[in-house]
Amino acid sequence: MVGRLVDEHGFSGVVRVDRDGVTEHASAHGLAERAFEVPNTLDTQFGVASIAKSLTAMTVVSLVADGLVGLGARVRDLLGDELPDIAPDVTVEHLLAHRSGIGDYLDEDLDFGPSDYVMTRPVHEFVTTDDYVPSLRGHPTKFAAGERFSYCNGGYVVLALVVERVTGRPFHDVLAERVCAPAGLEHTAYLRSDELPASVARGYLDDHGLRTNVLHLPVRGSGDGGVHTTVGDLHALWDAFVGGRVVDERWVAEMLRPRSVDPGDGRRYGLGLWLAPAGDGVVMNGYDAGVSARTAHVPSRSLTWTVVANTSNGIRPLVRHLAERLEA
Repeated sequence: MVGRLVDEHGFSGVVRVDRDGVTEHASAHGLAERAFEVPNTLDTQFGVASIAKSLTAMTVVSLVADGLVGLGARVRDLLGDELPDIAPDVTVEHLLAHRSGIGDYLDEDLDFGPSDYVMTRPVHEFVTTDDYVPSLRGHPTKFAAGERFSYCNGGYVVLALVVERVTGRPFHDVLAERVCAPAGLEHTAYLRSDELPASVARGYLDDHGLRTNVLHLPVRGSGDGGVHTTVGDLHALWDAFVGGRVVDERWVAEMLRPRSVDPGDGRRYGLGLWLAPAGDGVVMNGYDAGVSARTAHVPSRSLTWTVVANTSNGIRPLVRHLAERLEA
């Protein structure tokens, strides 16, 4: 069935399914670099957009577990007057749970498509997390902190700033030390889009053609997106996370405790992780210009499955099929 869907939809990316610790299916399709007809492989690194939010959340919660910051810490107390539009009562937990109410520099409630140019400043200006600060300013509060769920990209960049202020170190380095190292993620990193190595799939805006996403996304991502990884690393991350090697089991349970229900589709949200409407399924999602990815773990079925693509909406047919077949 995967093969038929790949052929029908021109899928470009990688699919992997593991059950009971055994890889049942792994296949790579399409081209990582169309101009030179370089194929995707099982080891190709893909941009995975908002899946980075889950890594950011794990980084922050690891700092909480070590007593370096509290879930209830007020963000303004940590950042001072750097971002005066953030309400004084917004906490770290509000940001992690998308319940902060802060205005968003990339507001997904607005109607824009994956090929639109949505960055408010030239993309080459976004390299360090501090570089994002000007774009985070000037967005009025949408609602009172804790009132409701509203997905917020900017909130996760603010969390990256919190990491830097608490540790005194660059966010990317702290994430690598606290998530990638204990999970054994050897092929996961925040890479510059203008100097991608040969191991990385270019992100394409359309199903055909050579136009990439290099002018659509920050040259280097931060807390809300921009990490590159492989399907192997994503499966290793699930093993490490649920096994308590990134944060201990008490904090794993806390991250998986539902804080909200998305009124749109009934999915729940914990701290940096989507939770199935019912049951124990956990999901990391990512969609952006030239990027789409989903990886899911269902503990009760000892099941992990992942689909990543180097096109904006390329994963959708396979995700629907795998979710219905594997999780029904």
